[in-house]
Amino acid sequence: MIRLKDVSKTYKKETHALVDVSLSVEQNEFVYIVGKSGSGKTTLIDLLYGKVKPNKGIVAVEEYFVNHLKSKHLCYLRRKLGVVFQDFRLLEHKTLFENIAYVLEVTGHHPSDIESKVMDALDTVNLKHKALDYPSDCSGGEQQRVAIARAIVHEPAVLIADEPTANLDPRTGFDMVKLLHKINQRGTAVIMATHNYSYIDRLPARVIELENGRVISDRSKNHVQLIINAKYGDFYVG
Repeated sequence: MIRLKDVSKTYKKETHALVDVSLSVEQNEFVYIVGKSGSGKTTLIDLLYGKVKPNKGIVAVEEYFVNHLKSKHLCYLRRKLGVVFQDFRLLEHKTLFENIAYVLEVTGHHPSDIESKVMDALDTVNLKHKALDYPSDCSGGEQQRVAIARAIVHEPAVLIADEPTANLDPRTGFDMVKLLHKINQRGTAVIMATHNYSYIDRLPARVIELENGRVISDRSKNHVQLIINAKYGDFYVG
């Protein structure tokens, strides 16, 4: 589904954001991308939906080679993806329903399908009752759930979340990660960048760790679970 091979990204002043990164993500996987600030997490996310292009290497998402896509064709790639940001990016003058419906309108969905799809997405994030409210009527956690609903309303193959809990309190943040796991269990691959390792302890999944733009570890869900069990004394791992 997603392939990166020997990918490097350098910004001006020779800042090496990613260095020779190779990895793959399969259908239905949940993957945490972790690392300290400046490790390359956001650059990796940006490469996946074509915001930036690599200086070297190949980025492929399903049938699209992102590094070869012209700007006018990025819309076709992004129809395969849902993207959630830490700052919500909702349109303040539109209701929650209208914020989500807008995605379907601009991608040419038939008007008769839009209402049911939007309400299904709101139901998934438990906000059907607020469909006619505005973002200013909602808490930060509710706004992020709307952002998730907007990202999944077109049933993407992959949901990408860049630090989606960064502006939320710990309890609300954990609820948000549980929601992402729920969406993953329905068949959507999820890639979540985070610096909060407590989510991994409580909701294990595959973990790719970056440091100074390089992949320094890639642990499967089972390996992560063994580490957590050892940490809390359930098993001894020699």
